[in-house]
Amino acid sequence: MAPEVDGSHGFWPKGFSAASVPAGIKYSGRTDLMILLADNECAAAGVFTTNLCCAAPVHVSKKHLAESPAAMRAIVCNSGNANAATGEQGMRDAISMAQSTARAFGIPEESILVSSTGVIGQRLPMDKVTAGIETLASTKSTHSGTLAAEAIMTTDTFPKFFFVDVALSGGTVRISGIAKGSGMICPNMATMLAFMATDASIEPVLLQEALQQANSHSFNAITVDGDTSTNDMAVILAGGTGPQVREGSNDELLFKEALGALMEFLARLIVIDGEGATKLVAITVQGAQNDHEAALAARTIAQSSLVKTALHGEDANWGRIIAAAGRSGARFHEEDLELFFNETPVLRQNLNADFSEEEAAEILAEPSYAITLKLGSGKGKATVWTCDLSKEYIEINGSYRS
Repeated sequence: MAPEVDGSHGFWPKGFSAASVPAGIKYSGRTDLMILLADNECAAAGVFTTNLCCAAPVHVSKKHLAESPAAMRAIVCNSGNANAATGEQGMRDAISMAQSTARAFGIPEESILVSSTGVIGQRLPMDKVTAGIETLASTKSTHSGTLAAEAIMTTDTFPKFFFVDVALSGGTVRISGIAKGSGMICPNMATMLAFMATDASIEPVLLQEALQQANSHSFNAITVDGDTSTNDMAVILAGGTGPQVREGSNDELLFKEALGALMEFLARLIVIDGEGATKLVAITVQGAQNDHEAALAARTIAQSSLVKTALHGEDANWGRIIAAAGRSGARFHEEDLELFFNETPVLRQNLNADFSEEEAAEILAEPSYAITLKLGSGKGKATVWTCDLSKEYIEINGSYRS
């Protein structure tokens, strides 16, 4: 893997470019509109929110992807306004974004994926969006991931981007990605927003399979506040200028591993940047009867407000952790439970909680650590990344619309 240091030099795979501009959608002088553009038709895959209050751009993108999974050309996205809960006019505005992009770049309307993020229930200022899209055409670059990542930020405090290079039998392919997310993070089939591109040559069906597998262990394994967004979307475009990834080959395994590593890295950045967060904590559940029950327990612990406030207060309140596991739906006997902060045992079998409060406090004071709960002797295992819940989270969201 070759990490991009600052996202400004040769970030995108061959055949891709990006552009971003300040369109004035919500804030003055802040980049809030971007495009990721492919030189040629791409295989594409995507996962989207399952929230029933689904934003208009999600509907449009799902339709375009279903109709042309092997002929995508671009992803256009605005921040500052979610275009969600905006009715028929919102749908017309999302379609208009695709149409304006098609005219500006000379590509088919149905080859464009549309995305938005920001305040729910407000109309997009389409005059500003359209003017911004026209400006994008003169600013595109093959280099910067930073500028594209900055354009999709809302309450994020830093841009999130990364790429990996993976050596396949036919040569090296690159997978690049940007993401955004800080609050309203509890993905269900997707993440807040993640846009990825690769020069690999891969069929849409195999690409979709790779994305869904990686998603289950990355964006779908994080939580900041337990809220699933109306606009969640994770998509990848494959330009096909690089080596081929064939189903059943070792190259397929390598590609999936690399995509999973990229997405997991971006997912952790989202949790690190959780609104008001000061801790990144990996909640791992082992010994469950199956992976599904392990995931139920891990996610319930990770989303518990009582657990998250204890993490913020650096309080080794192990009772909150096992209480959350007990209501999760996972099956276990409480006398079998074992709990660890990093490698330090906090709870042993038969509810033996003889541990050093001082040692536990030292771990909880760290900015990043792991909590492991063993339910029994089963083979099920799952990890969910979470953060603490602070007063700043309330302050940020108490005035979000302003």
